[in-house]
Amino acid sequence: MILDVQQIHGFYGKSHILQGVSLQINDGETVTLLGRNGAGKSTTLKGIAGVVTPQRGTVTFNGATINGMPPHKIASRGVCFVPEHRGVFRLLTVEENLRLGARKDSPWQLDDIYRIFPRLKERRTNGGAQLSGGEQQMLAIGRALMNHPRLLMLDEPVEGLAPVIVEEIVAQLKLIREAGVAILLVEQNLEVCTQLADRHYIIEQGVIVYEGDNASFAADDSIKDRYLGVGVV
Repeated sequence: MILDVQQIHGFYGKSHILQGVSLQINDGETVTLLGRNGAGKSTTLKGIAGVVTPQRGTVTFNGATINGMPPHKIASRGVCFVPEHRGVFRLLTVEENLRLGARKDSPWQLDDIYRIFPRLKERRTNGGAQLSGGEQQMLAIGRALMNHPRLLMLDEPVEGLAPVIVEEIVAQLKLIREAGVAILLVEQNLEVCTQLADRHYIIEQGVIVYEGDNASFAADDSIKDRYLGVGVV
């Protein structure tokens, strides 16, 4: 097991957002965290990444407790978080953005990123502001890979993107998964989720209410209707 989250509670001010979230991810596994807007999905990722400090509970990564560490220390251990807003430096080129995330010991070098994301190679001298939304997402994921993640956490990576770009990013995430990187994915597009994931969690009002493997989840329309408001994938 690469990640073990046990009963974490997270707050924004006095608002109690996470109310005892527990989940686990095995090394190399792809897992989704699903739920309606405001259920606590993004806060869970931020709690693991150290952007939000859990007030109670534990986050164990690769056998070590990481909750309470600053985000850069957690990232240096191999937990890389790509937020919904992507965080691309708009005035830097694609290649400069990628090099900012680079670690000397990372097996992911520029040639590896350009192989998985050929669009980035084509646009490597362009500024971040000149990229489309899909290209910015690819750049954010590529920069995270340069930091040598053992766990890659993605918050809504295909939101608002054209279907052809969604297909491209799904194919790229499959390559990353095949390289042995564990992925924790927050995503509203259930077709994407079932294409990628080994297992699924559903969170509602800050509590995990469902866990199941991909086949069970895909076949159970009642679960999707009850917790996600959709009847089919």
